[in-house]
Amino acid sequence: MNSHHRGFTLIELMMVIAIIGIIAAIAIPNYQTYINNTACENAKSVLTGAATIMESHRAQTQSYAGANLGAYSQAPVDGGAIFNVAITASNASSYTLTATPLNPGRLAGQGTLTLTSAGIRGGTGNFATAWDEGCSL
Repeated sequence: MNSHHRGFTLIELMMVIAIIGIIAAIAIPNYQTYINNTACENAKSVLTGAATIMESHRAQTQSYAGANLGAYSQAPVDGGAIFNVAITASNASSYTLTATPLNPGRLAGQGTLTLTSAGIRGGTGNFATAWDEGCSL
C-alpha cells in the first residue's frame, strides 16, 4: 500500500513566509515615501490653484484683501485633508499663501510650503527645496 501525501511541507511554507516578509520590508517604506511625496506635490498644486483664486479676486475688487480660498483651504481639495492652506499675509497689493501639514498627521512638523503674489515659491524644513527639486521626503 503506497499512499502519496499531497501538500506543502513546513519548510516550504516557512520559505514562502520569509520571502513575503522580505518583500514587505522593502515595499512598505517605499510606498510610504511615495504617499508623502504625492501629498507634497498635491499641496504645491493646491497653492497654485489658490493663487489663481487670489488673482481672480483682485481682478474683480482691485485688492487681494478679503479673498476667500473656499475649497482651496485644504490639500488635497477633494479628499481627506493632509495640509491646511491659508492666506498668512494679505493686503490690497500682496499676499502670501502657506500650506502647513495638519497636526496630528503623517507630515506634521516637516515644514511648510509658501507662494507669494510676486510668484516667489518657498518652503521650510523638509519642504525647503520642494519647489525647485521636487518633493523628496
